[in-house]
Amino acid sequence: MEATEQASAKFRDQEIAPSHTAEHLLNQTMVRMFGCGRAVSAHVERKKSKCDYALTGDLTDAQKEELEQRMNEVISRHLPVTCDYLPLEEAKNLFDLSKLPAGTTGDLRIVRIGDYDACPCVGAHVENTSELGRFKVLSSSFENGVCRLRWKLEG
Repeated sequence: MEATEQASAKFRDQEIAPSHTAEHLLNQTMVRMFGCGRAVSAHVERKKSKCDYALTGDLTDAQKEELEQRMNEVISRHLPVTCDYLPLEEAKNLFDLSKLPAGTTGDLRIVRIGDYDACPCVGAHVENTSELGRFKVLSSSFENGVCRLRWKLEG
């Protein structure tokens, strides 16, 4: 199995659905807080995860606290997680599709988390943010233009 096939299979694993859904919320929260793009890379697991963002420095303790607060506020809204499909040409006007595999055609699956986030995704997700538990920032670091954020869900 190729690496991209392994990654796709992993993200369809229901065991990491809560963390994967939280990654979507984290990406949108980082966009809103820092004006950066979604994660340039991510390693999402059930027990702890990490996401890399193109930023100009590390997060301060106050920023990490605010990030946790915002994430937990969104989670507590009990937002529904839904999927629909858009033609590729239409999705190009709404989303950054640079991470799609070459040769992708047809309709794209769009995962929506209430009115907070929407993006193309093939992964498994929870049905409602009430299933996520509490978001906790473990640490962050900065190197070569990338801020790495380590986090987990508690409860």
